Amino acid sequence: MNRDELDGKAKQVKGKIKQGVGDLTDDEILRDEGEVDEAEGKGQEAFGTAKRKVGEAIEDFGEKVKQ
Repeated sequence: MNRDELDGKAKQVKGKIKQGVGDLTDDEILRDEGEVDEAEGKGQEAFGTAKRKVGEAIEDFGEKVKQ
């Protein structure tokens, strides 16, 4: 895992916590913020995963070129 993947996971957890607290306190704004944080976290994690896979593909290609 890279930094973007880890930060994305953390942002998702933060968002879920905000949503839960928003539900418990009937705070719609906090709940909405939690949904936004969770969505941003999913996007950041997906970006990190794609970046990692591209890096792995480049490394594999480099190894094949060396052979």
